[in-house]
Amino acid sequence: MPQLRKDPIIGRWVIVSTERARRPGNFVTPKENSFVEDECPFCESRESKTPPEIYAVRGKHHPHPNTPGWQVRVIPSINPMLRIEGDLTRRGRGLYDVMSNVGAHEVIVETPKHIANMADLEVDQIKLTLETYILRINDLEKDPRFQYVIPFKNYGWSAGGGKIRHSRSQIIATPVNPWRVKEELAGAKKYFEYRERCIYCDLIRQECESKERIVVEQEHFVAVTPFASRFPFEVWILPKKHSCDFAKGLNGLQGDLAKILKKVLLKIKVGLNDPSYNYVIHSAPFHKRTNTSDWKTVEHDFHWHIEVMPRLTHVAGFEKGTGFYICSMPPEDTAEYLRGVEV
Repeated sequence: MPQLRKDPIIGRWVIVSTERARRPGNFVTPKENSFVEDECPFCESRESKTPPEIYAVRGKHHPHPNTPGWQVRVIPSINPMLRIEGDLTRRGRGLYDVMSNVGAHEVIVETPKHIANMADLEVDQIKLTLETYILRINDLEKDPRFQYVIPFKNYGWSAGGGKIRHSRSQIIATPVNPWRVKEELAGAKKYFEYRERCIYCDLIRQECESKERIVVEQEHFVAVTPFASRFPFEVWILPKKHSCDFAKGLNGLQGDLAKILKKVLLKIKVGLNDPSYNYVIHSAPFHKRTNTSDWKTVEHDFHWHIEVMPRLTHVAGFEKGTGFYICSMPPEDTAEYLRGVEV
């Protein structure tokens, strides 16, 4: 019989199949169209095919922007969801609120080589990407118009990655806090008010003791399949040491995070036939700008983390109409399967 499970952080209910109706081999990943290497605008020596770079990791022998010799490159999106230009204005239209389309939308090209999946990058290259996230978040935080910055990756056609098979991720800065993050903040705050502990820290302790949903455990990080997983093979990566802020809390641990992120992505690639996936990094907002009465405990109750979501199923009418998710495999089974994938 299927089982209803409640997410302990935001209170969302998920329907989880406990009958093992779908085994990993039942998930079919369709073949995807891709650009050949000669057409890819993100490869080294094709810098003129993209907008001018915002930032790049370069060696001392290649100091000039928009030229070859870079390791990680940041450029503006050619189809930005939000635009950096303009003043932030908010007004009402009757009972509706309207805000100017102000923000930032950047693309992080993670390698000069024509490699599609971050799982295939060297650990040091992933580390450079994480360090670039931090640098860009810290720079965007200086803009008083922005309240939140979210790094995320869309890999593969069905995950929104487009036709160009070159490893890249994105950063978007918004003038408001995203609703999904607000749900987590509110749930973490409520738990802290009741127990005076971080719910994520309690989750990490319980999962490390039980082991049944652990995918990878290292000294500083742990990767788990959430108890109320929304999607088959959903994995969260969390730091064992409490920190609400990704950009500040990762200090000195970029290499360790790169190792576990590569291992998780490689297990997903090898074990699930290279599926499309998304990942997002949830961190605390730029809380120093918010009303301090609302955020007195945010540094104690929230815990940054990465959510990795393979795209193996489709969200249909029931999910969209009710807010329930249907997960066709128990997270205990998916964790056991991923643990057994040799990489």
